[in-house]
Amino acid sequence: MAAPKSQLGKQQEQLAWMLLAPTILIMLIVAAWPLYKAVSISFTNERLGKPGQSEYVGLENYTKILLPKFDDDGSISRKSNGDIRWGDDDWWDSVSNTLWLTFISVILETVLGLGIALVLHSKFKGRGFLRTAVLVPWAVPTVVSARMWAWMYNDVFGVYNDMLLRLGVIDSPIAWLANKQTALAAIIAMEVWKTTPFMALLLLAGLQIIPGDIYEAADIDGASKIQQFFSITLPLVRPAIFVALIFRTLDALRIFDAIKVMTNGGSGTETMATLAYKNLFDFQKLGYGSAMSVVIFFIITIFVVSYVTTFDIQETA
Repeated sequence: MAAPKSQLGKQQEQLAWMLLAPTILIMLIVAAWPLYKAVSISFTNERLGKPGQSEYVGLENYTKILLPKFDDDGSISRKSNGDIRWGDDDWWDSVSNTLWLTFISVILETVLGLGIALVLHSKFKGRGFLRTAVLVPWAVPTVVSARMWAWMYNDVFGVYNDMLLRLGVIDSPIAWLANKQTALAAIIAMEVWKTTPFMALLLLAGLQIIPGDIYEAADIDGASKIQQFFSITLPLVRPAIFVALIFRTLDALRIFDAIKVMTNGGSGTETMATLAYKNLFDFQKLGYGSAMSVVIFFIITIFVVSYVTTFDIQETA
């Protein structure tokens, strides 16, 4: 059971809310109205080229997106291979792609980012220059990075095919972004290259607040560097890891620009954001696309709540 707050604690909490109030107000003004419009339009069949001609359709858009199809006899419709036939197979494919991209990229970025942060946290000559150089991929705009990697993946003049051909790894050029077996992995590689420095920066900040006296005491007690990492570094940097995971997971779940530039959702790389964009603007289905956007919002909210709840449990354990 949590101990009652002291008078000082209550005053600090009130001060925190007072300082946060302007930011919360601005966020409500900027985000609340667009969110309200997206939700309201999602209950209609409004089209982009026909303003003012929409009709209220209730939950029809959501049922088409989320629920399986039914046969005339009332049973769930299935494909020839026995799989359930969903209302929008493209949507569920995009959800699968997004979750896989998020899961793999965030894990790789966290592991690599922690390793880079540990190196940058140690003392060596030229550390300041290396810290600056590591941030270059993150500083490059995503659209520029995506276009650069798309050129490197090119099957005619791409550097990756040229390198692998010279090494004898492959016999003929591979169209990395046109092949369903390699396209998503190629995009994940670009994402890891670009955003690992961001993870390293957040984790480095967490490492720098760990008192050095703890490591000195551990050295005196004879603890090895591996023991110090698992017993001291990892537990104390855990809050920074959770913050980094929240930021990167949110960013990965709504990935759009890299997919748009590199494949435009083709070759099995469609994500939730790119599919919602296509329905909103390419297919001009404002109601249907808005429903997808609202579903994306709730999916991201679920991830945020899960992370924050886990973080609170870890803190109170």
